[in-house]
Amino acid sequence: MEYILAMTFITSTNAKSTMSISGVKPDLAKDQISALMDKIIEKNIFQTKSGYFTGKSGANVTQRTVTKYELA
Repeated sequence: MEYILAMTFITSTNAKSTMSISGVKPDLAKDQISALMDKIIEKNIFQTKSGYFTGKSGANVTQRTVTKYELA
C-alpha cells in the first residue's frame, strides 16, 4: 500500500497550487500536516507559475494499491 499526501496552497497571486509527496505514513495527523505546510510556507523556497506559497487551502492523504504482475 502506498500513501500520498496532497497539500493545496494559496499562492501570492491568490491561485491554488498542489504539492504531492509519495510514501508518507498512513497515520499522519492533521496537526502534523498543518505544521509541515506552515514550514513550507515559512521557508518560501517553492515558486510556481502562480507565485510563492502564502497560505493553506487544504490537504488529503490518498491510499493507493499497486498490483504488479510478472509476465514472461
